[in-house]
Amino acid sequence: MIAYLRGRHMATLPNGAAIIDVGGVGYEVQVAHNLDAAEVELFVYTVVRDDAFVLFGFLSLDDRAFFELLLSVPGVGPSTALGALRTLGRDELIAAVLREDVKAVAKAPGIGAKTAQRIVLELADKVSRVRGDTASSARNDAVMEALTALGYTQSEMRSALRDAEFPDDESEALRMALGLLGRA
Repeated sequence: MIAYLRGRHMATLPNGAAIIDVGGVGYEVQVAHNLDAAEVELFVYTVVRDDAFVLFGFLSLDDRAFFELLLSVPGVGPSTALGALRTLGRDELIAAVLREDVKAVAKAPGIGAKTAQRIVLELADKVSRVRGDTASSARNDAVMEALTALGYTQSEMRSALRDAEFPDDESEALRMALGLLGRA
């Protein structure tokens, strides 16, 4: 099973999949986000079917975990879960589930009213347990995006920031991360 890929983003296909060159081998990966950077690291969820070997890639383990949580809902397959994450994003989906906003969840392609209602009912308890992590996760994602824009790789950031506890203020969190990266 493929769980992680690091390589160059070569192209984005019309179906939204990205081609990632890893050591001269091109992997087609269905992604939830636009990949702006040339060098990418993706946490991968692998689906093996009789007729295909499909990779779903995510920029963070949190996104991958939420994708798997969506898959636990009856009637939600990988394509539907990815479409929901592409359309709404993890944080907006979590907020919609917590608000019990079936209409917001139903905005995702392939999700009708009944499936949206099932998602809200099935995930309400599970999502409320991770609710406290949402703000810190969003802040950490913003810091990581800023560091990526400054040219740091995921592996550099992971090793230098492994056990860091960032302050609530994003600018302070970024200053702290830069300081830790400077020492690495």
